[in-house]
Amino acid sequence: MPDVIVVGGGLAGMAAAAALGSAGLRVTLLEARPYLGGRASSFPLPGEHDSKEFIDNCQHVLLGCCENLLDLYERLGVRDRIRFFDEYYFLEPGGRLSVLRPGRLPPPLHMSGSLVRLKFLDARAKLAVLRALAQMRRERRRADLDRITMREWLARAGQTQVAVDRFWRPVLVSAVNEELDRMAARHGFQVFLLAFLGSRRACRLGLPAVPLGSLYAPEVWAKFPNVTIRLRAPARRLLVEGDTAVGVEVDGERLTASYLVVALPFERLAAIAPQAGVNTDGWEHSPITGIHLWFDRRVTDLPYAALLDRTIQWFFDKSGGSYLQVVVSASRHLLHRSRSEIVNLAVRELAEFLPGVRPARLERAYVVKELRATFSASPLAERQRPGTETKLRNLYLAGDWTRTGWPATMEGAVRSGYLAAEAVTEAAGRPQRFLVARDSGLLR
Repeated sequence: MPDVIVVGGGLAGMAAAAALGSAGLRVTLLEARPYLGGRASSFPLPGEHDSKEFIDNCQHVLLGCCENLLDLYERLGVRDRIRFFDEYYFLEPGGRLSVLRPGRLPPPLHMSGSLVRLKFLDARAKLAVLRALAQMRRERRRADLDRITMREWLARAGQTQVAVDRFWRPVLVSAVNEELDRMAARHGFQVFLLAFLGSRRACRLGLPAVPLGSLYAPEVWAKFPNVTIRLRAPARRLLVEGDTAVGVEVDGERLTASYLVVALPFERLAAIAPQAGVNTDGWEHSPITGIHLWFDRRVTDLPYAALLDRTIQWFFDKSGGSYLQVVVSASRHLLHRSRSEIVNLAVRELAEFLPGVRPARLERAYVVKELRATFSASPLAERQRPGTETKLRNLYLAGDWTRTGWPATMEGAVRSGYLAAEAVTEAAGRPQRFLVARDSGLLR
């Protein structure tokens, strides 16, 4: 039975390990931290002695079109811990609510009736959006979508400032974690063609009903007896002989295997495995800031909402309407601000959308600045993203930054892990296919 070392216990590494384990290979999954999940993890609330309350590093959202992520949850037996919603709520300052939901028309027109009823867009903006969505379908085969920004494409498509600021930007910045003038147009197309113009199921919004860490807790791995998970086991360097990776060094210990999958963030790859020959020069990160707020009473009845025209972009109800998580994607402008400043900003702006915040008392707050939340999905990075194979014959890459066809999302990470697992089984002479919906059809 071939043996494999997977370095990195984020979603990409876990996907590779679960796929390879289901194929009967012996797998050792190495993770430097004391828990799995990478950037989609949860941890005990700091400052609480013997705290049993876990918080997520940031709110993670999936869509019904994230078929590989859902497949991984199925493999782990936790798919029933994802709660799906059919509506998208939008709030304006002052509290006016608009709802975007599928209607009776067949796809790709199923969202159009709801879109024309959105209160926060004027008639000119609605017409511009509808025309742009139709234009996307016509131009999905354009060869330059990974060379121009989404802002450039929207300008050429005649979008009004209201349409950009109140429709395109709230959806895309949150979905791709990048500003429109930095984002490769390919990813903006993908979000709308697949999620909003795809099937009714594709646009459903999924939220974990439990802390993220519960989705990959030790007990869910019991069904993979040939997968060994080693926590607090940071890989220091790759061990190479000629054109072959023979193992990794973990705090002075040498671990060997027939095949290796490195599922680490791109900025760590060169230090551990320079022999992989991957060039990420010029790549940047895009940060996300998550603000956890606990109030002394219920302040909303909504499960979540996109927040328009302010710094904060979304809130999510984490528990009974009194514990909210507020999210700011592509949050470079917040990095220099103190945590108390960010909390004050979030509470002040949140009160403009939710009147219940004004009389409520903030009992505690916690801010998570994910400085390296994702790679910046720019045209430069899109053209340079590497595939699974490397210069070493038995070393494979995984990670949401590799060439998955998706931006830096949980779905992209799982796709990369499955692609690496397929490459390993092919090299081992036991080829298997794990990737679901291999060709999304977005740009066909």
